[in-house]
Amino acid sequence: MSQYILLIGCFDTKGEVFAYLRKAILAKGERVLTIDTGVMGTTSDFSVDYEADVVAREANHSLNELRKNQDRGQAIDVMGRGAAAIVGQLVDAGTVKAVMGMGGGGGTFIALSAMQAVPFGIPKLCLSTLAAKDLSRQIGSKDITLMPSVVDVAGLNSMIAPLIEQAAAAICAMTNVSTTFTSESLGRIAISMFGNTTACVDQCTDLLRRQGYEVFAFHANGVGGKTMEALISEGCFDAVLDITTTELADDLCEGICSAGPDRLSAAATLGIPQVVVPGCLDMVNFGHPDTVPAQFKQRKLYSWAPDVTLMRTDEAENGELGLRLAQKLNQSSGLVTVVLPLKGLSQIGSAGNIFYEPQSDKALFDAIKNNIASHIDVIESPDHINDKSFSTLLVNCLLAMVQER
Repeated sequence: MSQYILLIGCFDTKGEVFAYLRKAILAKGERVLTIDTGVMGTTSDFSVDYEADVVAREANHSLNELRKNQDRGQAIDVMGRGAAAIVGQLVDAGTVKAVMGMGGGGGTFIALSAMQAVPFGIPKLCLSTLAAKDLSRQIGSKDITLMPSVVDVAGLNSMIAPLIEQAAAAICAMTNVSTTFTSESLGRIAISMFGNTTACVDQCTDLLRRQGYEVFAFHANGVGGKTMEALISEGCFDAVLDITTTELADDLCEGICSAGPDRLSAAATLGIPQVVVPGCLDMVNFGHPDTVPAQFKQRKLYSWAPDVTLMRTDEAENGELGLRLAQKLNQSSGLVTVVLPLKGLSQIGSAGNIFYEPQSDKALFDAIKNNIASHIDVIESPDHINDKSFSTLLVNCLLAMVQER
């Protein structure tokens, strides 16, 4: 089966630069498919495989409609969704070797939207005027490489041309990488971590590796949680050891590490075994001290780093968090065990440390126990989350569930 590098862009205004990119990729022996997302026309510089009218129809709109409305925002949204639909079909057919886009604000948004339909491991590259900006929302959980265009992608010149050639060389090289890393494991385990739970995660990782499992750690900083959920949904893992569910607290209190409302949903939907710990639900993450919202200025705060300010969750918030955690896990069709570390949920939540508040922790534990479904086991451990004995308990629970499944 033939495979292609997909080129996605607005050929109505950027036909010249895409012709140069296409030529550079073809010169390296690769096959190319082109998708035009420009609503005002096409290009005569090369043959277009998917014209803009086809792209618009895939999003249930017509090109004439978009032109008549003259609504740039609508056009970008529609063409992004249409391109994603086409890319998804090509991925399902097994014809996609890599995907590349180029553009300014609109072209970048469309290209990154289309790349959402491409699974992990297939190279994705975007040469963009916005590469130095925060595009985390547009990239989401995908393994997309951004390359700054330095100048606008608006016609060939002595600055953009070599960058296009380098981008072409990069995507071709990425496409033809033969991975030398091999792993003969009994299974793949996703695990969530934070600085405050690093000791626990390290201990669990060591124990799981000794038992023959491959472990994949995700930093629970919002993006990490979203990425873990996305990869779980793609079927990448056999089980989940969700030690650090702190992103739920940021979602509740609008902290900077929220992973959104779908956190804790993927494993439940797939029904794969999961051991869940309310790790670091004793904290919400904000940035520099002056960024803490006014309503929280008088709360117990701790500077974890100059640009990270932690806020201690209170009893009311912990009660709500326990309810939310239980409701999410109750939807699971697979084996689930919740393990509660009664001596503390984080490094700074242990006895004698600044976030040590047994009553607030108790509100969380009670809410979990009172709302969890009867088919889900809840284990109350007399340990702190970073104790070695707690890590051993987690791993033993998870392996028992994996073997039972």
